[in-house]
Amino acid sequence: MTLEGLPEYARELLATARVAHLGLLDDELRPRVLPVTFAVHEGAVWSAVDAKPKRVAGEELARVRWLRGRPTASLLVDRYDEDWTRLAWVQVVGSVEVLADPATAADALASKYRQYRDTPPAGPWLRLVPERALHWRAAG
Repeated sequence: MTLEGLPEYARELLATARVAHLGLLDDELRPRVLPVTFAVHEGAVWSAVDAKPKRVAGEELARVRWLRGRPTASLLVDRYDEDWTRLAWVQVVGSVEVLADPATAADALASKYRQYRDTPPAGPWLRLVPERALHWRAAG
């Protein structure tokens, strides 16, 4: 399923959610889940290593190393509300490319996050190419 094939509520959730959770496997095959900023661009989901404080350089980050070794991941975006009829989520599963150059995806992230307009991410960039997209909502 392509992202364009998702129902409107799921596409809107991907377009407007401020944070997603990236699931991947570490070097010992343990599952890990990390919060990430993201944007949908040209049929893929993009994320980047940005200027927030880190202990090591972007290329040396564990998530980058893990994805180079096992280039598959799952990205989950959800909407929680005390009114449970508003609950919804979208999960995108696919292969991940670790790239030095974001091509035009930098503009997609900058249009979603003001911080990236002020300080563009240096990278590396993660491009999740959907192989499967799942979705659910409580009502409708």
